[in-house]
Amino acid sequence: MGADPRSEMNVPQSTRRGMRRGRGRQTRTFRSTTNALEGLSLAGARVAVHVADLDRGEVVLAGDDHLPLPIGGLGVVPLLVETAARIEDGSLDPHTLADRSEAEAPAPTGLWRAMAAPTLPIVDLAVLAAAAGDAAATNALLDQVGHESVTRRIVELGMPRSALLDGFRSERGPDDAPYIALGTAREFAALFASLAGGTAVSPAVSERVVGWLSPVTDVGLVGAAVGGDPFSHEPDGHGLVHFAKTGRERGVRADAGVLAGRRGAFAYALIVAFDDLSLMHRHRVHSAFHALGGDLLEYAT
Repeated sequence: MGADPRSEMNVPQSTRRGMRRGRGRQTRTFRSTTNALEGLSLAGARVAVHVADLDRGEVVLAGDDHLPLPIGGLGVVPLLVETAARIEDGSLDPHTLADRSEAEAPAPTGLWRAMAAPTLPIVDLAVLAAAAGDAAATNALLDQVGHESVTRRIVELGMPRSALLDGFRSERGPDDAPYIALGTAREFAALFASLAGGTAVSPAVSERVVGWLSPVTDVGLVGAAVGGDPFSHEPDGHGLVHFAKTGRERGVRADAGVLAGRRGAFAYALIVAFDDLSLMHRHRVHSAFHALGGDLLEYAT
């Protein structure tokens, strides 16, 4: 597991309380991000964004952050929280073996399906699901933990507009959920803020989940601006902390996380649902995530 980001970010309890008081106050321009998102909205995309300054306890950028949108693999984060909580309370043995062939939904992507080992312990499934976005590992982990327990955990986390609807599927029929997950930018930014502050269930649970989400291996969205090594668990040498989870499916891109540096710390979530008609459409969407990453980097470092 990586280092506890709470010690590096130094977010006191009084600041976390201030987050609730400071909603809607603008202290940063985020001009590049705003311009990019306005362009996407004018082109017909559905956009939701929420950025909170963890040091000042203020929401510095928000737009349609209450709107539930499909979020792809970003919806796995509450599953990771539930898994960590059950490991910490002793109700789930992290070394219990799971067989990938027992998962109900066939996995369309991922590393595990190309690996020789047909069984893995639950704690390794969590690593693959978090760091690699592995579909087979996510499905097997969901089968082990149980969909109902994840749904209860989402409610306990204070995320009434978000839901993990299903596992990953190669095809979705009329009897299947239309998406793996739905979520709001506000709720997922708040979830990552609580992970950074050690208040997502408990400090031990928060630290375990942050460890699974570090380093950020999908550096194609917000992480593209950070320029970190997606395969290194060592400090980057610039005093930067970044942990996040992305979600990708056709016509959907989502990214939520925490980026903290010497000058500031931010919890963010950006979700874009768009018509994936061409590579240029996709490029414009990715450019908006890059703009957010650049703005966050500017204010954090």
